[in-house]
Amino acid sequence: MAPAAAATAVMSIIGAGLRRDLATAAKRDPAVSAGGARWLGAWAALCVAAAAAWFFSGDYHSGFLTLNGLFAVLPASLWQWLTVLGDERVSLTLALFLSRRHPRVFWALICAALLAIAYARGLKPLVDAARPPAVLPAERLRLIGEAHARHSFPSGHSVTAAVFFGVLAYYAQSLRWRLAFILLATAAGLSRVAVGVHWPVDVMAGLAGGAVAALVGVWLARRSLWGIHDERVHLTFVVLAAFAAVALLFDDGGYPAAAPLLGMLASLALGWTALQYLLLPLMPGRSCGPQDSGSNDCTQAD
Repeated sequence: MAPAAAATAVMSIIGAGLRRDLATAAKRDPAVSAGGARWLGAWAALCVAAAAAWFFSGDYHSGFLTLNGLFAVLPASLWQWLTVLGDERVSLTLALFLSRRHPRVFWALICAALLAIAYARGLKPLVDAARPPAVLPAERLRLIGEAHARHSFPSGHSVTAAVFFGVLAYYAQSLRWRLAFILLATAAGLSRVAVGVHWPVDVMAGLAGGAVAALVGVWLARRSLWGIHDERVHLTFVVLAAFAAVALLFDDGGYPAAAPLLGMLASLALGWTALQYLLLPLMPGRSCGPQDSGSNDCTQAD
């Protein structure tokens, strides 16, 4: 068989299995999660209230020195690990573990991420607020990593963390998991104060915007089912996420203590993706995708 014909046959096998997998796996998660919208709405409202309290009790810079000094009792490495959770590449890499088994969640993450990018990157140059290293003397703050100077509002890392963990909180089926996801996103946001590059108001505005983007992203994903069932669209975003994982292997985002963790995460995600999308569908004698192995219509070749 000619190489071109062989490649076409391989892609046909992978595509057919993927269509079946997406149709089956999409049923794992409800289109509307009971209580999910209330959780995200309440979280966003609390973040807005916290931002307003800090701002009106003093000014835009209120609370930074107190929190930055308080957080200094914990190791710098811990704050680096937490702050990389707000890296867009990390969120995309983590999404790879969900993509084939939970395509509804994966698509909601993509929709929410696009909204979050518009929110954060639209406001940053428009407001163009100075960051703590550009306002405070170096001896007054604890700085971990690079000393960014501009585009402080809102915190992009906080937006990203709130989007990723907010979507997970929406689809979570237990109180414990919802609370854990929201606390983890909040910790990732507050790490931006701990590393000295954002004001508390930036963080709260980022978390609130990310929570709203997560809620709207879920709504959009529910109304654009082609992003769940069309294997071409699905694979496009899987490949994009895989490129983000590759980038983590070479760039720690300015936080060297997190580099080993990022490298391990990227390697695991890429290996998992190759297994789910390439190796398992092409196993000899297999005529169905990884998710169909227990179904009645999954058959083995003679």
